[in-house]
Amino acid sequence: MFCHWLTIRRLCFKKLQLQARALSGADAINALRPFYFAVHPDFFGQHPREREINENSLKRLNGYLENLQKPGFRSFKPTRLTFYVREREQSPSSVQEPFGAAGFRAVSFTLHTRDLLSTVLDILNSCSLSTDHVQSLNGSVNTQSKQETKRMFHRPIKWDKTYYSFTGFKDPEEELEQAQRMETTLSSWLDNNEKSATKKLEDSLPLRKELDRLKNELCQQLQLSDIRWQRSWGIAHRCSQLHSLSRLAHQSPEVPKNAKGQTVIFTDRSGMNATGYVMLGTMDVHHHWTKIFERLPSYSTLQKKVLFLEERISELLGGIQITYVEELQPMLTIEEYYSILDNFYDQVHNKRLPFHPNSLRGLQMILGSDRYAPSLHELGHFIIPVMCDLVTLQWFIMDKTQQAREKLKRKEESILLEKKLIKAVTKKFCLQQLYKEPSVSSAQMIHSCSNLLEESLPYLQGMHLCISHFFSVLQDGDLCIPWNWKN
Repeated sequence: MFCHWLTIRRLCFKKLQLQARALSGADAINALRPFYFAVHPDFFGQHPREREINENSLKRLNGYLENLQKPGFRSFKPTRLTFYVREREQSPSSVQEPFGAAGFRAVSFTLHTRDLLSTVLDILNSCSLSTDHVQSLNGSVNTQSKQETKRMFHRPIKWDKTYYSFTGFKDPEEELEQAQRMETTLSSWLDNNEKSATKKLEDSLPLRKELDRLKNELCQQLQLSDIRWQRSWGIAHRCSQLHSLSRLAHQSPEVPKNAKGQTVIFTDRSGMNATGYVMLGTMDVHHHWTKIFERLPSYSTLQKKVLFLEERISELLGGIQITYVEELQPMLTIEEYYSILDNFYDQVHNKRLPFHPNSLRGLQMILGSDRYAPSLHELGHFIIPVMCDLVTLQWFIMDKTQQAREKLKRKEESILLEKKLIKAVTKKFCLQQLYKEPSVSSAQMIHSCSNLLEESLPYLQGMHLCISHFFSVLQDGDLCIPWNWKN
């Protein structure tokens, strides 16, 4: 009996400890400051690929942390993330993962915890970052819980300078101050980088011609609609991927015939994506690509099922168009997209929402699995969670219908203006190419192009120009400038 009582006391004490360890959202952000400064995209200006990966992973991480803080959060899905972590000074005795010559290392980990504290500790430990400050923060939370404080008082963590010298971390405040002092103007940056970019561009010209030749040759040989790339890989990398596809076509000429009329996209995984593009994973061998080509007829059947579900959902929701927008949604396979549509269709079919037929025709919506409340994107798309309360959904759509139509109209006007400005800037500076990164919005592109038309920048003549968020010169000589550049 006494042992049983001790066991109960021990379990109750552990439960109280777990309750006391609960962190708030502000605590979690403060605790993750060393991590944010180790992976922040601003510090990867010279490495566009790593910067893009960190940007995408941060968006998914923030969504995960937001979900953990929502009351009644039950839907749970492990999240696999990859970050490039900047190098910090290492103690000779410490054992760390090897760093590349560029001064950063790749770290991958899976989030599967259900509370903020465990998640924060997992992130820091996975990136080999100190957790001492989290333990001290946790201690303060415990103290507050024991004192039964009626309200939480949050303040940002400000570590003493000795903390950085001891741990090897870089002082974020000093780095930000230095970055602000060294704010770069477009003219000064072009002055300093024009020669380097010109040489890289000249060196890349043979490869660029080879890329165009290979792409045209494969499109004709395999009767493809187009060949695209998900990421901003270098010219040499793209040529290598096309050579691999060409070898497969020569070794097994019958295999790619199923891709006739299709768009092939080189990406991180193999299969078919939600838009119907054939995905060839760049890390996969020919054996995997062969299987994908062989499965294309079955994918065609799945595509028809997807179209059927989109049409049925549209009919049940007043004619609103169900669409998939690559820029606003994660890369989904067609199987994942079908599952999302199927789950949502079951809900709206059983509920039968009272929308008048065709009352929402002309509007668009996308389905998301990482939200709990519907929203209206600035581009006019309704973003509807799969697990959304249908009564809330009905009233939200009815309330935002006019606003959505206005946003869609502005989006169409912006697209036309953006194309016009791109054409004007390309002509003025005799650019070989002017494009933007996917994360740059139409409004940002319009802002940047409008300002470029007012400048005299002879260094841009004949260059490949990318509107981005950072200054950088790509390996093949493309100039990347932030959309909000200053002169």
